[in-house]
Amino acid sequence: MSRSTDIDTIFAEDRSNPPKERCLPWEESRDGLSVVVEPKPNWADDLRVFRLDQREYCHYADWLASGGRARFYGHMDTSGADVLSRARTMLAREIAEGLWDEVT
Repeated sequence: MSRSTDIDTIFAEDRSNPPKERCLPWEESRDGLSVVVEPKPNWADDLRVFRLDQREYCHYADWLASGGRARFYGHMDTSGADVLSRARTMLAREIAEGLWDEVT
């Protein structure tokens, strides 16, 4: 009997990995600022951190070192909420296509 795969469960399982090995974005908060950390693509030097509610980003190393005092740069079209939404949409599509049936 196959179990139904849940998006939140997939996110939770991914968060059990060290940050540099995660495949899905995750939220972090420090100094009263909430951000979404985007996993590192294979071509990048570092992960990127997007402010949850604004179209701004910084590098993860800066976020770790400075928290809410990190210098954020404007980003033309992406906020942390956008990053999370795209990841959830991708997982929903993959689940619907049966790509997660054998995982869990």
